[in-house]
Amino acid sequence: MNAIRTIKTAGAALLIVSSVHAYAQSSEAAPATPASTTAGARQHYKSMKAANRALQRQVRSALVKDRGIAMSNVTIRARDGAVTLQGSVPLQAQSDRATEVAKGVPGVVSVRNALSIRPVGT
Repeated sequence: MNAIRTIKTAGAALLIVSSVHAYAQSSEAAPATPASTTAGARQHYKSMKAANRALQRQVRSALVKDRGIAMSNVTIRARDGAVTLQGSVPLQAQSDRATEVAKGVPGVVSVRNALSIRPVGT
């Protein structure tokens, strides 16, 4: 019992001694990113995420309007204008057409086609 109390006391003393050595930094040593910049970065991240989602919706809409592409098993991901098509389509021609349609959407910088060919019923 006394050993536990001694360890706790020594730990508390160590904590107090180490906190005495802590000091306030001058304004010159302040971090380069104040809280307002952090909030601005967070807002920028949110707006980029919203822009990526909007681009995904635009690409999906363009692919659905084409009607020559079976979209039921296709997932679209967008990041800074780079679009990735994932999933499966029944024919190679649909995969190729999906790439061409996605490239034609405004804001798309590049298209990565990761679609696999899976015939209907398999």
